[in-house]
Amino acid sequence: MRIKSQKEQLLKKEIKGGYNFFIKEANTNKASKGYGLIRDKSKLSPQIASIASVGYGLAALVIGVERKWITYQEAYKRASGTLDTFLHNLETVNGFFYHFINMETAKREWNCEVSIIDTAIFICGAILAGEYFQGEIKEKAEQLYKNVNWNWYRDEQVNQFYMGYSPEEGFSGHWDMYAEQLMLYVLSVASPTYSVDVSIYQDFKKPVTNYEDIKNIVYTYCGTLFTYQYSHAWIDFRNKKDANGIDWFENSVKATLANRKYCMKKSKQCSCENIQSKEKKFKTYGENSWGLTACVGPKGYSGEFGAMPAKSELKGNDGTISPSGAAGSIVFTPKLSIQALEYYYNHFPKLWGKYGFKDAYNLDYEKPWYAEECIGIDKGISMIMIENYMTGLIWNYFMKNEYVKKGLEKLNIVEINKRELMV
Repeated sequence: MRIKSQKEQLLKKEIKGGYNFFIKEANTNKASKGYGLIRDKSKLSPQIASIASVGYGLAALVIGVERKWITYQEAYKRASGTLDTFLHNLETVNGFFYHFINMETAKREWNCEVSIIDTAIFICGAILAGEYFQGEIKEKAEQLYKNVNWNWYRDEQVNQFYMGYSPEEGFSGHWDMYAEQLMLYVLSVASPTYSVDVSIYQDFKKPVTNYEDIKNIVYTYCGTLFTYQYSHAWIDFRNKKDANGIDWFENSVKATLANRKYCMKKSKQCSCENIQSKEKKFKTYGENSWGLTACVGPKGYSGEFGAMPAKSELKGNDGTISPSGAAGSIVFTPKLSIQALEYYYNHFPKLWGKYGFKDAYNLDYEKPWYAEECIGIDKGISMIMIENYMTGLIWNYFMKNEYVKKGLEKLNIVEINKRELMV
């Protein structure tokens, strides 16, 4: 019997930690209206679930069955009951769900928005579960998908999705430039009930720039890594290009390398001549401590920890690093991501807890700071991407879905070799 390497053991431990988060931080009371809902965070606001966490939790059930951490029958029942909760108990607006909901009552919390992106993450998890478990789970997942009226969330004047909606304030913002929203276009154009014209994919900005020797990066507003990861967790963009020649997978490789290079330049260990002495540097950053992404920091949660290239001036960076930055990019930069995870594990024992890596750490305060909690979306992206790196499990099942395949075809995001044949 082959002895598994230390690297493999660490990766499996982090997958198991994420799995445990989604299993143990879930509402398992079958008499509750919130059955199957999963907490947004492990420590703070214990009554608050996030619908994105549930999407990742459905993926955890698939992983758990394959790794023999839960029986097929147990996972099937939990997935089916969770989808029932979304079909019958949650408040919806044109098929979309509120971002944060009460764990017990399944009602809206914090006057939060009706979230298009978090609804999409949940729908992706449901589609995955449907492809894996089949039967009534696939039927329920398809019904939830068909209920989403994507056109209602579209601003016809600019042909872009709005970013948020609340009953009190109406629509706000736009998905006007590249970020984590590629999944929106794949799901919306393929909808059998409320399909959106494919032109919406062309009508968001895709700014391109270089970062040092890394050329032609389609970059996001804050350069935060989750924006290059989330759609890739479900959709296998490898060896594909769109009609404009954009390879979204390769773009995420470039953005991840740029993120690491930015962290190295901003590290106190760096003596780079082209960094002016007045520019702030951070002890936390380094060649094995990188991956600026949304996470909790000493001052609370922030979605603006990011790296160049970016449109933002990145004034929010304070030295906070989340292991989910490197872990969520493991499919893009496997060697560098694994080196980072080993560095965190071997040098910072306070960063490890019952669910694997905690959310973040920061050495740039008077006392080193370590997050006490785990956040569902960060555990989810780490768990799924490591599983995809090791086995391709999530990609393999998600990509079987007829609507996912149809969406990619309609957007003309096809295999490179296939396009060459078509030409």
